[in-house]
Amino acid sequence: MEDNGTKKKEYVAYEYKEVITDKNRVSFLLDGYENFGWELDEKITETFGENRNPMKQNNVILRLKRNRKIINKMELTRLQRNFESCVRDIDTLEKSKNSAATTYALIIAVVGTAFMAGATFAVTAQPPYVILCILLAIPGFIGWILPYFVYKKVQGKQIEKVTPLIEEKYDEIYEICEKGNRLLS
Repeated sequence: MEDNGTKKKEYVAYEYKEVITDKNRVSFLLDGYENFGWELDEKITETFGENRNPMKQNNVILRLKRNRKIINKMELTRLQRNFESCVRDIDTLEKSKNSAATTYALIIAVVGTAFMAGATFAVTAQPPYVILCILLAIPGFIGWILPYFVYKKVQGKQIEKVTPLIEEKYDEIYEICEKGNRLLS
């Protein structure tokens, strides 16, 4: 029924979803979720401020909504789960670029520190063992200098190894989103 020339708006039941993500991934995730019927509820997007969690200042909460009566909902949900799994795999692969390099560098630094501690104990002993101090200090200094170079080398190798895997995951995501988009049409 029309009232003063205005049309009544049809009722739509929505389901809602919250996604917490890094600011750098917002566009990528929004583009992906749109292929599964989700749309951004622009009224309620927020970022974490310093008061809520200072360690997560770059995170954003995306609030999405989707029509409950969307066709092919079960297949879209299955594709969405595959999409989310691929995104988590990419995050894990991105973190692995630095984790192995950091581990190797820290191990070498700790060993170097142990040698320096031995050198310190050798020189402070009664009587001081200067020759032993020098012999222990040399690998100690090497153990403090070498981690930077080991980190860069291991990180470079890990990046070479992981980059093709990340690209494969992105290709898989694009295929999943394409299937989801076809189901929405």
